[in-house]
Amino acid sequence: MSLTTFALVRHGQTDWNAERRLQGATDIPLNDVGRGQARDAVEVLSGYEWDAIVSSPLSRAAETADLIADGLGLTVARRMEELSERGYGRAEGLQAGPELEALRIPGGFQGAESEDDAASRGLGALNALAEEFPGQRVLVVAHGTLLRLSLSSAIGRTLQGIDNATLNLAHHHPVDGWELEYFNGERVLAPARV
Repeated sequence: MSLTTFALVRHGQTDWNAERRLQGATDIPLNDVGRGQARDAVEVLSGYEWDAIVSSPLSRAAETADLIADGLGLTVARRMEELSERGYGRAEGLQAGPELEALRIPGGFQGAESEDDAASRGLGALNALAEEFPGQRVLVVAHGTLLRLSLSSAIGRTLQGIDNATLNLAHHHPVDGWELEYFNGERVLAPARV
């Protein structure tokens, strides 16, 4: 029974992040700040040896993964559709305000993927990677909401937002489940485990 270690990294900043627009599944590219954040992440991630890098296929995550891989002297193994951001339907592209509020329903927005469905999809992808890479170190570049919901489900505790291009380090054990060691670049005082 092998412990698999995951670095779970949210993509770098996009213009929509800077404008506080809901991105969801809309494919918005990195901006120059985001590219710099991805390159800066290499310094922290270079403290570990990585066996595989996997990312969401959305360009902001794919480019972040490519920049990190280049900085580490590695290549991205593949893009996984299951790691795409939670879809927000017609709410995508909107900022806080009356137009967004008109789409709000309990648990999200009209036409949006539910939190439970996004968490299940994301955690399913991480569990599949743990089975594929037992005992190895896997760097995953994906999206803030998907990672937050997936990690929250994995450890049984609600987590707050995930910052762009920061280290979230989690471990998966086939019997003992998930343990969160770092969240938003900070060591978790008491390891969060389920």
